[in-house]
Amino acid sequence: MMCTLSQETIDEILRCGRIYEVGGVVRDRFLTQDAPAKDRDYLVTGIHYDELTAILRQFGKVDLVGKSFGVIKFTQRRTNGYHTFDISLPRREHSTGVGHKDFAVTYDPSIPVEMDLTRRDFTINAMAWALDSNRLVDPLNGMTDLKHRQIRMTSEESFTEDPLRMLRAIQFAARFEFEIEPETFAAITRHATLVATVSAERIAEELNKLLTLAKRPSDGFRLMHQSGLLIQVLPELEACVGVEQPGGYHRYDVFEHILRTIDATQPKLRLRLAALFHDIRKPQHRRLVEDGATFYGHEAGGARTTIDVMNRLRYSKDLSAEVATLVDRHMFTTEVSDKGLRRLIRRVGLDLIFDLLALRRADVFAQGMGGTTEDVDVMERRINEEIERKAPFGLKDLALSGSDIMTLFDIPPGPMVGRILDHLMEKVLDQPEDNTREKLEQYARDLYAGLKMNNDAVNDKDIA
Repeated sequence: MMCTLSQETIDEILRCGRIYEVGGVVRDRFLTQDAPAKDRDYLVTGIHYDELTAILRQFGKVDLVGKSFGVIKFTQRRTNGYHTFDISLPRREHSTGVGHKDFAVTYDPSIPVEMDLTRRDFTINAMAWALDSNRLVDPLNGMTDLKHRQIRMTSEESFTEDPLRMLRAIQFAARFEFEIEPETFAAITRHATLVATVSAERIAEELNKLLTLAKRPSDGFRLMHQSGLLIQVLPELEACVGVEQPGGYHRYDVFEHILRTIDATQPKLRLRLAALFHDIRKPQHRRLVEDGATFYGHEAGGARTTIDVMNRLRYSKDLSAEVATLVDRHMFTTEVSDKGLRRLIRRVGLDLIFDLLALRRADVFAQGMGGTTEDVDVMERRINEEIERKAPFGLKDLALSGSDIMTLFDIPPGPMVGRILDHLMEKVLDQPEDNTREKLEQYARDLYAGLKMNNDAVNDKDIA
């Protein structure tokens, strides 16, 4: 649910100055009737920073963490919980360093709202809604560009001031299904190398938005390739361009196949990242044979590349590991026994197994050869049956815990406990009905006795 400042807060501000809605919410108001839920950002003119802070403190919590930029973080309780709004004063700023890292900022309540809007990235984002008169403030004709469905930079310096804006332009173009105005695209192409000065975290954030907010992220990746941004941000994906896949299984080259796989998945970050990386190492594993080409080992190589790239872009280790697992296992066979199925679930994990199936469906669709995935549907039913019968897939499902084993053999925590647990896991993967305390205790005693006997024999040999 979209949330706004309380009317009493707005009325108090209007007693002393003027307040405007700014940012994406203004754009989205005219773009679609089904705009995504977001809290509004505000711009206040005619009131000094300290005076504005005092007004806001009457109605909620004030955080001055953005004071050097003329921004106040204001948290207010609304009917659906607490919401934090960015409330800023108009400002002038210019870059004094590379990569949007160093800025000279001047904020002043007397700066006209129109001047503040001109420092923003694109004309469709350089609009404001005046709350006192309910009118649109549009100094750069952003509404015209919105109606023409195009992305236009606000100035020639837009991308040199903040090179991330180039990726943002492409993300917006894909997300809203807009065109990038020719002069703006030419500027992106000229300045593409500057994206290397942007922090990895900010780049990843734009990639995430492209992957999860665009219906067809492929549109964005194609624009990145055409503009020269792709080789700067994801050279591993650029290397897939034009790599043909002869042999009758694929209609498209590796690059196009990857893009179509992404589009065919649900807009879930983990899944779309897996689609992005699933064939990323095919160029390096391509071997021509008499009837086409092979790509043996590309899934394992792709998993390693996934970790490398996601580390480079500062993704969390947990997310990187999950995506790498999906990439590593995406060539699984559906012709598997019940034991093999349980082992696959064990290796992939219940949290990931259905994403793995979704990745396979998208992979087959993106081959462009009209292949079906009925075998995946059958496999999904079998997995659900295993879940319903409560088959054990992990150590936490065992009827005997690590603590039980330590008590049973009077041993401390250590590798021996882990070895016994792994042995028990293998036993119940083969025979789920053996997952009882009595049966597992017997398996554990047999293994422990054998291990102890071997250890004693080694010690006797050393003494001799």
